[in-house]
Amino acid sequence: MELKRVVVTGLGAITPLGKNVDETWNNLLAGKSGAGPITRFDAANYKTRFACEVKDYNSEEYFGKKEGRRLDLFAQFALIAAGQAFDDSKLESEKIDLDKAGIIWGSGMGGLHTIEVELKDYYEVGTGTPKFSPFFIPKMISDIAGGHLSMKYGFRGPNFTTVSACASSTNAIIDAFNYIRLGKADVMITGGSEACIYESAVGGFNAMRAMSTRNDAPEKASRPFDVDRDGFVIAEGGASLILEEYEHAVARGAHIYCEMAGGGLSADAHHLTAPHPEGIGAAKVMQNALDDAELQASDLDYVNVHGTATPLGDTAETKAILKVFGEHAYKLNISSTKSMTGHLLGAAGAIESLVAIKSIIEQVIPPTINLENRDPNIDQKLNLTPNVKQKREVRAALSNTFGFGGHNASVIFKKI
Repeated sequence: MELKRVVVTGLGAITPLGKNVDETWNNLLAGKSGAGPITRFDAANYKTRFACEVKDYNSEEYFGKKEGRRLDLFAQFALIAAGQAFDDSKLESEKIDLDKAGIIWGSGMGGLHTIEVELKDYYEVGTGTPKFSPFFIPKMISDIAGGHLSMKYGFRGPNFTTVSACASSTNAIIDAFNYIRLGKADVMITGGSEACIYESAVGGFNAMRAMSTRNDAPEKASRPFDVDRDGFVIAEGGASLILEEYEHAVARGAHIYCEMAGGGLSADAHHLTAPHPEGIGAAKVMQNALDDAELQASDLDYVNVHGTATPLGDTAETKAILKVFGEHAYKLNISSTKSMTGHLLGAAGAIESLVAIKSIIEQVIPPTINLENRDPNIDQKLNLTPNVKQKREVRAALSNTFGFGGHNASVIFKKI
């Protein structure tokens, strides 16, 4: 069976660095941090009191008062990001086969805030008949973003949500890619969204000692590869891609950004939250993506790493890059844009895939900021794109995401 080619024809994003793709991208190139004090709840008594929030967000501006109350924030971000991508693609629902148009979305936490609010209300009421909002379940369930998107655009093809912690949206993109190249879909809206800068998530990650506690300088807190890194910075937002079968895109005169070349999956099979110290699973997933794309290591120019600024994770990932790329690793640009966006958890793979795509379009690599004292345990010859963007030829770019539970996913995009 001959596999179909898959191309990217639309992009959308709402992130801590901007409410659209251009604003986000320009702030990434400028090396701007999206971190600041938490405003979504009173964090005064928490070990971490800062995050990367979407700035000046008002749901009523997008959805009005009534609809906004019926949508968890993660679903709002999904609708905004996917709406931008759909508009960018210039697709028209009435001119495509809606039975071969689908949505595969990713979210690691879903409507966590809705669960938190409803349970607080329940316990405050005390005895008597339990009272819950009729919108509790449809606001909370992780698959609901895809449901809203299918209804909005009339897409009747494959529709589901992937949940694999921080690899969730990369898994979604790979699934969407496979449906198209197997001929089961012509068009897919894919990506991911997350919105859990609330008491339970911040408290839970603090209890795990996974997050930075650099409260005196939030903008300096996310510092991948730096010897003084102390954990990730939690973030929120969403990003979306329109993936399309190549001939379908050409036939309708679509603007094609790049080609999706392949994707890889693997498992660490090692620990609930820690990566394998030698990066075995990370190396395997990158090699799987290269094999799937039918590319050699030397064909790649940029790796957007998972790079969360955790002590174990950054070291293991760079070891994996050296294992897969060998001497070519020293010719790569490597950067962690989480140093600026923070960690969008289940949505990380979507925004970082978008970054990989933009690097191909613009032929420039966004930096890893806050890299002031490089960890001596990380190979000193690797080009980690410290603090300032770098212009270069980008023929193909790879994006890594790794999730709690040992879930690994990598995607590769290439110039068309």
